[in-house]
Amino acid sequence: MSNNGLSKTETKVAFSLASVFGLRMMGLFMIMPVFALYGQHLEGFSPLWVGIAIGAYGLTQAVLQIPMGILSDKFGRKPIILIGLVMFAFGSLVAANADTIYGVVAGRAIQGMGAIAAAVLALAADLTRDEQRTKVMAIIGMCIGFSFALSLLVGPIVAQYLGLSGLFAMTACLAVLGMIIVQFLVPNPISQAPKGDTLAIPAKLKAMVTDPQLFRLDAGIFILHLVLTAVFVALPLDLVDAGLAKEKHWMLYFPAFMGAFFLMVPLIIIGVKKKNTKATFQVALLIMMLALASMALFANNLVVLSIAVVLFFTGFNYLEASLPSLIAKFCPVGDKGSAMGVYSTSQFLGAFCGGILGGGAYQLVGAEGVFVVALGLMTLWLLLTLGMKNPVLLKSYTLEATVEGKEQARVMATKLSQLAGVAEAIVVLEEKVAYLKVDEHFDLREARAVLGSVS
Repeated sequence: MSNNGLSKTETKVAFSLASVFGLRMMGLFMIMPVFALYGQHLEGFSPLWVGIAIGAYGLTQAVLQIPMGILSDKFGRKPIILIGLVMFAFGSLVAANADTIYGVVAGRAIQGMGAIAAAVLALAADLTRDEQRTKVMAIIGMCIGFSFALSLLVGPIVAQYLGLSGLFAMTACLAVLGMIIVQFLVPNPISQAPKGDTLAIPAKLKAMVTDPQLFRLDAGIFILHLVLTAVFVALPLDLVDAGLAKEKHWMLYFPAFMGAFFLMVPLIIIGVKKKNTKATFQVALLIMMLALASMALFANNLVVLSIAVVLFFTGFNYLEASLPSLIAKFCPVGDKGSAMGVYSTSQFLGAFCGGILGGGAYQLVGAEGVFVVALGLMTLWLLLTLGMKNPVLLKSYTLEATVEGKEQARVMATKLSQLAGVAEAIVVLEEKVAYLKVDEHFDLREARAVLGSVS
């Protein structure tokens, strides 16, 4: 079997788990562009409760993300994923049958209790070789981005013909489809990947929160999803006021999101070519800030709003895609699971706070006020990036290490760290694994020779 490409099994794992993740995220995202427009018949409807309903899933996701990952390590990945999808389907049905906005909020909160992200990524790690794991994670990441784009197209169309109840019923069906994929298409793992690489370790969470570089990224993803959720409380109503009928919103959102994908490519190329991720990161923030300022200043101008939506998604797509890879580059070797656990919790907590802030600000000061508050938060994030460092371009490896006792583990770690191209090495005795961060001069055969000689 070649080490240069995905095996048949790894390809199946990548696309089946990406489908599960995408279907679930699509179910969460579809409500965003339509709820403020199609939920006005619900008892208790108000801008504040619209925001809470859109962001409610974020609170339960934030609380349960790390515990569900840990439970998957104890009881198995598939059972926890299936339980999570059942909870998601149940929450969807609760929301579909609600005739008050409070019932929808309850349904959205139950949807969020199906916090399967950590378990899905851990299962992907269990079923793939270390050298191919990054490709599999990238496929899953791309599928999440595509599901968001598709939700901007499908959500308004489904809501137009089936209403909110039909949309929530559809998300329940998507969850059932996800269960079928998990049960019958995803292979069963015969081993588990090392915890440090895939799951959060509670004892290490404090260190991840207090690390200055990681804190900037965690604060960033919190603000990014807060702003996204807040904007989608106000933007749909603004577009209607500017003359775009609600059943035509997909004609703006979907092309804008897809066009933004192409517009962010130059940012990626420049960042890699100049080896200056920090500067490109700040440019993306400025693009989003320009979009928010345009939304606030030209609320009744449909042409300007349309251009602003394209700019907003251009910056958003770049930041959303680059943040996870920066977390992986800045986190200590062997602590990726814990670092991503804090990151994911920050992301979902941002979505919850964005719903409350967006709804509250809209109720008090209108759509323009929402965009101004979002602009202020993006400015704060820009200031935070001033102390950001450019990451060193390193690869990560996780290798099996058969060691007996702390002394042998220490000797192995010392020898590995002395190899050419090894920037950081740690051997975890309990997991029987060696974590390495390496540059282009690293030779995998030399590392394996050291592991064989010491064990």
